[in-house]
Amino acid sequence: MLVIRLQRTGRTNLATYRIVVAEKARAVKGKFLEILGHYLPAQKNPVLEFDAERIDFWVKKGAIPSNTLARLLKSKGVKGMDAYVLRYAKRKSKSEQPEEAAPAPAPTPAAAPAPVAEAAPAETAAASAGDSGEKKE
Repeated sequence: MLVIRLQRTGRTNLATYRIVVAEKARAVKGKFLEILGHYLPAQKNPVLEFDAERIDFWVKKGAIPSNTLARLLKSKGVKGMDAYVLRYAKRKSKSEQPEEAAPAPAPTPAAAPAPVAEAAPAETAAASAGDSGEKKE
């Protein structure tokens, strides 16, 4: 399976990224098929340059953009990235929210059970049986 993703380059504390097409199973810094652009987030005005025609070509061939790259491309106006960003948003919202059981329907007044009388506490039951709770020697 092909993936279009960011490949980190640059020195320590000054990250730069290449936009590459690679096999999903390969290491992130491993071999790639083609460089499609670059992303420089550490500048005052982050730079994102890419070849939109080649990205479209690879997506038509079956390559899937990473979630981060799809978000960046969507912000630059590349069409078709909405599907990948939404896929991520749906998956994220399901994992963050705990599963809740469906709320039980409210009982109708006619179907409400009659109140149950309270049981006697254990101390009262023991006292009435003649056991005072003291040790006998």
